[in-house]
Formats: sequence, structure tokens, C-alpha cells
Amino acid sequence: MKTAIVAGCRTPFIRSGTSFRNLSAIELGKVTVRELLGQADLPGEGVDRLVFGTVVHNPHAPNIAREVGLGVLPPEVPASTVSMACASANQAIADGAALIELGHADVVVAGGAESLSRIPITVSDRLSATLIRASRARSLKERAGAIAGIRPRDLIPVQPQIAEPTTGETMGEAAERMAKENGISREAQDAWALRSHERALAGIEDGRLSAEIVPVYTPPGYDEVVEADNGVRADTSLEALAGLRPAFDREHGSVTAGNASPLTDGAGAVLLMSEDAVRAHGVKPLAWIRSFAVSSLDPGEQLLQGPAFAAPVALDRAGITMADVDLMEMHEAFAAQVLSNLQWLDSDTFAREKLGRSSRVGHPDPERINVMGGSISLGHPFGATGARITTTLAHELRRSDGEFGLITVCAAGGLGFAMVLERA
Repeated sequence: MKTAIVAGCRTPFIRSGTSFRNLSAIELGKVTVRELLGQADLPGEGVDRLVFGTVVHNPHAPNIAREVGLGVLPPEVPASTVSMACASANQAIADGAALIELGHADVVVAGGAESLSRIPITVSDRLSATLIRASRARSLKERAGAIAGIRPRDLIPVQPQIAEPTTGETMGEAAERMAKENGISREAQDAWALRSHERALAGIEDGRLSAEIVPVYTPPGYDEVVEADNGVRADTSLEALAGLRPAFDREHGSVTAGNASPLTDGAGAVLLMSEDAVRAHGVKPLAWIRSFAVSSLDPGEQLLQGPAFAAPVALDRAGITMADVDLMEMHEAFAAQVLSNLQWLDSDTFAREKLGRSSRVGHPDPERINVMGGSISLGHPFGATGARITTTLAHELRRSDGEFGLITVCAAGGLGFAMVLERA
């Protein structure tokens, strides 16, 4: 049984600490799911499952999917949360498709949300242990004795960081190392970043991007509305990008804030239906999910090269080759990561030594990759990017009369995701 993508939408993607700073990931998720059902003219009672992704979990509401669902859907609709780093929404969509293909659901809402403005700050292990002892004390004297052991250094918050637990390497450091090992120049990275902004601006000006975005009214007064992404730069240039200092290797580096995706808040969702549900509701799908694949590699190697391993598997499962791909949407964590993956996909040596194939997988002409920009310009709310990419590719396949589209996403932990869509 095939899975149809019927509709998709997202909030504006907003740099963290700005317009969405007073909105939680749960609240952003509710906005997208509510709008999605409205676009499809589908009552909440018509949804069988909700699957939602996030990366930075709220410790007080660890199942974000359930909280989003309780705010929008009937309480009888089961909801589950997926967390697979930057590919969380992609995996949520894949899980929804699997439920449909198994015959366990006919209508699934899938997507994700992230608020990097509201990252939980943790305390030191020593302070945590002391507070637990104090909470278990049976008398005021015991509680005072426990608290008396606290030292000023114990009160220093533990700052969150985007680093690999196994290696201690941050994503930016990994991207810097990949750029060096693969010979990706600063000039090439900046050129890719510029094209991301230029293509996003074109999508804004002709209305394609705006059509995928739902306006968000912001607290506390809910009298201000946010209608567009705020990371797209009309004023950037190669000269401006070249003037930025390296962010991770100050002396010899090439990865900068300009050729990397910014920390972002936002949410996105897609509506999935079985073939039976498509007929019953009389809807015209945007696209069909043809296949998907997940890969993994040692995080101590080239951390963000997962797409180069996942893409050929997804293509094989779809029964097509890269030559059949009309459009490609590739998550832009860093320009260095995008260019490194494209380099490996186009390498006979990589194909033989790492994939066991006789020749390169290849990739589409760059003109057909990220035709409305990518995460460098649009932003990257970790748990939501996959929904944005899926929605854009489904719409662009229809607009361009393409047949097949390929999604690829790199993720922390050495993970990679790929999905093939077929225009309906």
C-alpha cells in the first residue's frame, strides 16, 4: 500500500532569541497541525496517528507529539515522538508511512518542531545530587545539612552544546575537518551559501515559499504576526561572506557563521494518507513516498557524510537511479557538508571502497538541487527541517512537472536519511 503526501505547511523559520522566543516548540507545533488540517478540510477525528519529531526535549513534556495532539486533535488520537537529531521530522514522516503501509493507519500527521530559544539549562551533578538529598530529608535539620554542602562552583549552570557524546566534537568542528579532508575551499563554501540566499529570495519574491508558510501570532499580546523567515539575507554577497572570521578553527578554518545554518525556532507538518483514504476523501495528492533509507557511520569519521550512504539505498529501493532524479532537496547544515556529500556521491573511488559498487552514484545538476534555497538561508529548527524539505520537494515536483525527487539529510551521531518522492 502506497503513502501519499496530501498537504504540508510550516511556520516561518525564525532565528532563535528573536520573534519566537516566547513560544515553545509545543505551541509552534500546534500552529502547524491546526493549519494543516484546515488546508485539507479534515476534522481532527479523521486522523489516526500523530508522529512528531524534536531534538531538544522539554523535560516537563518529553512526548511533544502528545502535547501537540492534545491541543489540536481529539484525545483518542495516539501520538508518539521521534528523536533522530536533524532528521527527526524525516523519521517521523517515514514512521507515518510505515504505519500506513502496514495497514495500521489511513491518515497520519507527521512533522516536528523545535525551540532553540528555550533550551533547558541543567545544573551540575553535585548540585543535582544535593537537591535530591535535600528533597528526601525527613527533617528541617537534615535538609539544612544537605544544602550546607553546596559550594559556589556547584551553582554554575551547565551550558548546552551541540557536541558528539562519543567524541566531544561539535558539528561545526566536524564540518571544518570534513572541509579540510575533502579539499572543500572557503570560496566554494561561500558560493554555496550565497546561492542559498539568492534562491530563497527568488522563492519569496514569486510567492512559492510564502505559500508553504502559516503566519504566527506571537505572545504576550498576540497582536504581532510573523509571516516570513528572518534569516534570508538580501544584502549578502561573496565579499561580505568572505569577510567573516572562521568560527571553529580561527587560524586555518573555512567554516563561518555565513556558510553554516543558524540556530532557529520553527515547526512543520505534512499530511499522509493511504490510497484508500485518498479515494475516500477525494483529494489529489502532491506526491507519493516511493522509498526511504537510513544510514549510519562512526561519528569519529566524517560525521555528516551519512547522506552519501543513505541516498543510493533509497534509490535502489525505489527502483531508480540518480539519473532519474529530477529535483533534489539536501539539508544544508554547512556548505562544507553539502559539498562533501556531493563530492562523495560523484566519486568512483567512494563507490568502490565504501559502497561496494562498480561506479559512482552521481547527483543531479546543481541547478536542480535546493531550488528555493536551503537551511543556510532559511534556517534549521532541528526537529522541523525534514517537514520543510518534504513539503517543498512535493510542491516543486508538481510545479516543474518532474517525476522523481530525492531528499537527503545529515544528522548527529553519523546518521543519514534519504527519501524518494514520486509526483502524483
